[in-house]
Amino acid sequence: MNKAIELLRKIHIHPLLWVIIALAVATAHFIELMMVLLIIFVHEMGHGAAASFFSWRIKKIALLPFGGVAEMDEHGNRPLKEELIVVLAGPLQHVWMMALSYLLFAAGLVPEKWHMLFIEYNMMVLLFNLIPIWPLDGGKLLFILLSMSTSFQEAHVRTLYVSAGTLAIFSAILIVMAPMTLNVWVIIGFLAFSLYFEWKQRRFTFMRFLMERHYGKQLDLRELKPINATENEMVGQVLGKFQRGCKHPIIVKQKDGKEMVMDENELLHAFFSEKLLSAKIGDLLYTF
Repeated sequence: MNKAIELLRKIHIHPLLWVIIALAVATAHFIELMMVLLIIFVHEMGHGAAASFFSWRIKKIALLPFGGVAEMDEHGNRPLKEELIVVLAGPLQHVWMMALSYLLFAAGLVPEKWHMLFIEYNMMVLLFNLIPIWPLDGGKLLFILLSMSTSFQEAHVRTLYVSAGTLAIFSAILIVMAPMTLNVWVIIGFLAFSLYFEWKQRRFTFMRFLMERHYGKQLDLRELKPINATENEMVGQVLGKFQRGCKHPIIVKQKDGKEMVMDENELLHAFFSEKLLSAKIGDLLYTF
């Protein structure tokens, strides 16, 4: 009960949304708009409820004039299974919403017109969110998928590349189908800005991932995945190989052929606490 109340307190309504609601009332489209807002609200609350279940830090759940977003204060160090559940918790809400609409229609409680419209809006929101474009759910699912086999940094960059290509194709289709529709340009603009901002912040995003790994107190990294390195590799290069959900012993191959093992915390300590930003791995072998 307390978590539910706390989750509701995280809800923020964008001021422009009230303008949209007023226009919907004036143009007799209030019911249609309320349907869309209800669908988006339940979708985002699905993300929020799953995140709250895993005790994630939720910044806010925002309802915007063109959609919604659940912002988390997490930086890629939660177990991938948790992240997958939190991301899928949004799209899964559409399943029970459409099922409930059908039951109400079958019971004669909802007219066919509103039932079909509700199903159509649900499918539109669901399919749109599954497009592999950051920051949509599809983009986040792509990031998780890539993170299973490659480093955080590489998975993040690849996700943004794929998102940019998909956005270009998606935009071309929308412009051909509805070039004069304002909503189309708003959606394209929002996705393009979000993607550009994420690209500009990619280095900062990676640093937050490493900092959370270094200073975080609740990390649950059960899988051991060694990283091979040489004495001449830079500390930053080795940190760039860090992968989500894995604990990394660093196996350093020396010039004489011998191998030494370093704990990942030694690298993180050298990078963040000792400020050895330009140090080589070999410089750290006899420091710790």
